[in-house]
Amino acid sequence: MKLQNRQQILALAAIGAFALLVGDRLVLTPLARHWNDRAARLTELQKSVNQGALLLEREAIIRSRWAAMQAACLAAEASAAENQVLKAFDRWSQASRVGVTSIKPQLKRSTSERFANLECRVDASGNLSSITRLLYDIEADPMALKLDAVEITARDDRGELLTLGLLVNGLMFKPSESP
Repeated sequence: MKLQNRQQILALAAIGAFALLVGDRLVLTPLARHWNDRAARLTELQKSVNQGALLLEREAIIRSRWAAMQAACLAAEASAAENQVLKAFDRWSQASRVGVTSIKPQLKRSTSERFANLECRVDASGNLSSITRLLYDIEADPMALKLDAVEITARDDRGELLTLGLLVNGLMFKPSESP
């Protein structure tokens, strides 16, 4: 083979290799990246569509649970909400035989006009079984109350008389006019 033919072949091979490199860097790699991004986006969209379909199937159940949660909330007016909580504590204290010494309700407004919290500080006394029964009754009641703090201290050396301090939050909800 002649030297000039050999140089031409090597030059063509170098140009071909350079063209393949440029083609890979400028065409194939971006296309592959775009294809993978598109496939990932399609997977996300498919998951979103599936989740939406599941929500649509469960719409009646979700709406009925939301209605039950709204019904369990305290009244939208502060005095009515306080009355609900006071009656509930009276009912629970009689059932558990706990002596409630004080209930101090305090209204806490939220940034939203539709929600507010009624925070109650409750002090009570009794034995261990009556206090546990009171706590169970509060937690088991469908009313929208949450125990934020529970403090139990012994009033005697043997621990038979206990003092209970509770911080209870109740949700006050004003339903909107439109569903």
